[in-house]
Amino acid sequence: MVKTLDALTLIAEIREALEDKKALDVVALDLREVSDALDYFVIATGTSQPHLQALERAVQERLQNQGIRPEHVEGPSPRWVLLDYGPVLVHLMSPEAREYYDLEGFWADAKRL
Repeated sequence: MVKTLDALTLIAEIREALEDKKALDVVALDLREVSDALDYFVIATGTSQPHLQALERAVQERLQNQGIRPEHVEGPSPRWVLLDYGPVLVHLMSPEAREYYDLEGFWADAKRL
């Protein structure tokens, strides 16, 4: 990342970008109490591959305007895009991928923000 933001501020910016593009079921998880390696997840559903791409673009553009770039991007794929912003990992998933991988269920002990 070129510039750092407080993780909770970063999550708020990401959430707003996703909600502006009509992402479904946006959830933020605080993993610090349940994982030694992960801090935060933001998980959102896109209804189609073009919607997932629009969500990815919206997040990247919003943060890029503040001088923040992802450390790594996995995807795009028709099912799942991962944006790595250091302490915050953004998972943009198709409904099928979200149901199949069930990150919220896997991290059920994590606090929701």
